[in-house]
Amino acid sequence: MQDTERRLAKKLFIKTYGCQMNAYDTDRMADVLAPLGYETVPEPDGADMVILNTCHIREKAAEKVFSDLGRIRQLKDAKAADGENMIVAVAGCVAQAEGKEILHRAPTVDMVFGPQSYHRLPDMLDRLAKGAKNILDTDFPVEDKFDALPKLPRKSSPTAFLTVQEGCDKFCTFCVVPYTRGAEYSRGPESILAEAQKLVAEGTREITLLGQNVNAFHGSDESGIAWNLARLIRTLDGIEGLDRIRYVTSHPRDVDDDLIAAHRSAKKLMPYLHLPVQSGSDRVLKAMNRQHTGEDYRKLVARFRKARPDIALSSDFIVGFPGESDQDFEDTMDLIRDVTYAQAYSFKYSPRPGTPGADMKDQVPEPIKSARLTQLQALINEQAAHFHGSMVGQEMDILFEKSGRNEGQLVGRSPYLQPVFVDAPAELVGQMGRVLINETSTNSLGGKLLNVAGVL
Repeated sequence: MQDTERRLAKKLFIKTYGCQMNAYDTDRMADVLAPLGYETVPEPDGADMVILNTCHIREKAAEKVFSDLGRIRQLKDAKAADGENMIVAVAGCVAQAEGKEILHRAPTVDMVFGPQSYHRLPDMLDRLAKGAKNILDTDFPVEDKFDALPKLPRKSSPTAFLTVQEGCDKFCTFCVVPYTRGAEYSRGPESILAEAQKLVAEGTREITLLGQNVNAFHGSDESGIAWNLARLIRTLDGIEGLDRIRYVTSHPRDVDDDLIAAHRSAKKLMPYLHLPVQSGSDRVLKAMNRQHTGEDYRKLVARFRKARPDIALSSDFIVGFPGESDQDFEDTMDLIRDVTYAQAYSFKYSPRPGTPGADMKDQVPEPIKSARLTQLQALINEQAAHFHGSMVGQEMDILFEKSGRNEGQLVGRSPYLQPVFVDAPAELVGQMGRVLINETSTNSLGGKLLNVAGVL
């Protein structure tokens, strides 16, 4: 009977672009569609439904989506030739920003919906079944999307993302997020804690709290009392069976004393912080509408390091923002030298339609942007190599996540998010092990398993 049901199940393929929040949204779309008989598959060939869950952060994001849609159209045509149907949908931030254009340019698309609308997927599919075409749902609904999502078991995993906050009110002049994700919104803490408890019961040992500005979290409980991120972390810290807590992405403006104190007191909060700065030039930071200075950022870092001396930092940098001079770029390099990073994400500025930055004068020529990015990345890589090298000879607790590249090998993550490869039996996946780090490469560490035990 089960084999028959499996053959009758509808195949769902979701391609996820971009950030961790999109990865979380992809999982929840699968949750929404599971009661309708959809099971996820690793490839789009032969799928009954294909969803492209898009991201608008990268350059030419929309064109990459249209390129993928061209390939999906061929698969849809092949399925139609066999008398079968493939539903094609575009979701996420590109869908939110360019929904009508997608439907106009890609007739193969049946549905377009934004990141605040995917809980209405069953309704959209019902409308399709009744003959509707070119469904577009990019409104920002009044109802709580998270309350409308099904409370279904997910596939067990040692690590999980958990969205606690969405949207952004900062309106940085280079960024489309306020226009695609909407205003800042925080989930109620009871809903978050219930989801966390459920994940842990299913075998999750590490939870990463997600938000466009996660430290702007201000969810109100059922008594109407607002929680901040620090209170949420401290409460999660008390969940038995949860070993690690992380959060991403933070904005310097939303760091408060309580959050810094949580890095000192919360035992399960990892000593790793992603704190984007974008530039070290006060002039560029003002043009970006970041509402902090380079010195403000340095002082924040110093406060975090005083609270947690072993903390490591990563960041985001944009080079070549309109009007960036040689001195502005050197100010960024000086900030990197002052702070020192375990890693960082860096990009050349590219205009996003509809953002103020796209209309600014003094756009920096592409060759200059490329040269500056190369120089900045060389400095970041030098710092990262030094940080990785400092791990050799240290013992640390590693959460084993999956099999490694070689037989008899597992890969896990260090407290600092570094991949660590260890010779260990497969049954240790999902467990914490004490590991002696004995080698390092560009992007990972190697170590020797010392023992396996509950830590923390």
